[in-house]
Amino acid sequence: MSEEAHGSPAASEQPARNFCKKGLGYAKLIPLMGNKQGIAPVPSLKTVVHVWIILMSAARPGIIIAIVVIKSVWSVNTLKIAFFDSGIGGLTVLHQARKILPDEDYLFYADTAHVPYGEKSKEEVRAFVLEAADFIASQSVKALVVACNTATSIAIEELRRTYAFPIIGIEPAVKPAVQVSTRKRRKVLVLATELTLKEAKFHHLVERIDHDEIVDSLPLPGLVRFAERFVFDPEQVIPYLKKAASGLNLSEYGTVVLGCTHFPLFKDSIRQIFPEDTDIIDGSIGTSNHLRHQLAERGEIGGGAGAITFYRSGIAVADPQLLSHYHDIFKRLDDLY
Repeated sequence: MSEEAHGSPAASEQPARNFCKKGLGYAKLIPLMGNKQGIAPVPSLKTVVHVWIILMSAARPGIIIAIVVIKSVWSVNTLKIAFFDSGIGGLTVLHQARKILPDEDYLFYADTAHVPYGEKSKEEVRAFVLEAADFIASQSVKALVVACNTATSIAIEELRRTYAFPIIGIEPAVKPAVQVSTRKRRKVLVLATELTLKEAKFHHLVERIDHDEIVDSLPLPGLVRFAERFVFDPEQVIPYLKKAASGLNLSEYGTVVLGCTHFPLFKDSIRQIFPEDTDIIDGSIGTSNHLRHQLAERGEIGGGAGAITFYRSGIAVADPQLLSHYHDIFKRLDDLY
């Protein structure tokens, strides 16, 4: 009986087996090797595994099907979840998503070259969003969260028609706010950017839910400018809020909706100008839960380690000071929420 009948490698396969073993050994050494400039190109574990797959396929073609299945599963589970905003406001949604999806890797794209969106024309914002989404789609992502109310209202449907992966938007949390304030017999105040409040999507949302006409709105573009300069000091923010809201009777409102993803960064200052029993809510929890549901339906939850790659208008962020600012934002959100 031949060696093949016992499941042992035939003599003709032995050279390929030896080549495979050597190749895998070389693959393990790749991270330790440098180029001519002495800079070590450190490939990911995924790259090493792909080297092993190629070598194993050459050694025993009969296992190619199993390898293809393993490679497919590996590819899905190493894709990132992308978050997009005009600036740093989307970090408030990413902060919430990381709480419920800790075993993921993330990509955060801030279109800082064009911030703030809320003061641009609808046509400009649409072009900015489509350009950013095209870049993000090239970065091996399994879902995209448009963590910007303005971008969602203008471009979300077009994005969903363009890309096959799930695209989750965010909108002002008007529905839960109306439910809460109706029980309190008080009104709802939606704080957002001017463009979000002008959009038909917002007006349709309010018309569908606000049967008793208790929803008011207030644009606060200055908060976006404060956030993009990393200015959160209540002594600077509160005077701006009081001036912007000077025409309103703030005691009338039972619920305040933070309708811009930048605004949760100012929850402490906003809290100080409203009565203590006023609820302050935003859409980050609902958006994050919807993201988790979409990934669960597709069997794509997990596979990461909580890493975040940051981009500013298509350029990877490497500046230590800027990365430190992002870290401080997460710490601030931990304290606020």
